[in-house]
Amino acid sequence: MDATLVALVTQLFTGLAVGSLYVLLAVGLALIFGVLGITNFAHGAFFALGAYVGLTVLGRTGNFWLALALAPLVVGLLGLAVERGLMQRIAARADVMSLLLTYGLAIMLVEIIKLVWGKTGYPPTVPAGLQLPVNLGFAYFPAYRLFVIGLALVVTVAVILLLERTDWGLIIRAATQDREMVSLLGVENGRFLGLTFALGVALAGLAGVAAGPIVGIFPDMGTDILIESFVVVVVGGLGSLRGAIAGGLLIGLVISFTTLVWPAVSQLSIFILMALVLLFRPQGLLGRAA
Repeated sequence: MDATLVALVTQLFTGLAVGSLYVLLAVGLALIFGVLGITNFAHGAFFALGAYVGLTVLGRTGNFWLALALAPLVVGLLGLAVERGLMQRIAARADVMSLLLTYGLAIMLVEIIKLVWGKTGYPPTVPAGLQLPVNLGFAYFPAYRLFVIGLALVVTVAVILLLERTDWGLIIRAATQDREMVSLLGVENGRFLGLTFALGVALAGLAGVAAGPIVGIFPDMGTDILIESFVVVVVGGLGSLRGAIAGGLLIGLVISFTTLVWPAVSQLSIFILMALVLLFRPQGLLGRAA
């Protein structure tokens, strides 16, 4: 295969791997916004917390797969406690209250991370069994990045099936349209909304564990990726799960190919893309017009 074509296909897979991390984060962000109407500024902090919880489990057990399973569970349970103890108390107030609350929560979580785990970061460490590259026939590609692509695919399909094929998903979708009517029908939608918030932040925690072997682990790792995740959600369409998936993969590909062609503007490129999408399609790629 021609060397240029090999480089392009390799960048394609790299973009899909990067985009898969954005998908895991953005799906949770879109789920929380679409169902609860909350712009969760603490999402990046939950992402970092998941990475550190996973690091702790890995350090004590030596089992990456156990860390991958337990970290999202711990983060999700914390998210459920936050929703029940804090979010419900301000549900009837102005949207700015949720913005302030989640922003303050983000600062608090990052400081807790620094107190518990310290301010020094940890370098990327690829788990055993996924360290060797895989021969794709035209080039070798890191096995761990292929795993991240597969993980994002499985998780997003599971979330979509959960929302579209289960009673919980039916109630959640109904509650987004008319919570009062759902309550009048005898359904306690508050419990389902709390579980939705927990699921959203659990996905952020999962993304944190998956990102650690690629970018390393440090207390502020959620700050930059949170901004990029909001770009993904805006590009895909606010509140649209399929939009979050499409936006995440598109942003990953844009960063990857821009890095190949013009590295200096690789991070700027996603904001240029967002500006173009907002200019020609304000509701996002798969969002619905107001």
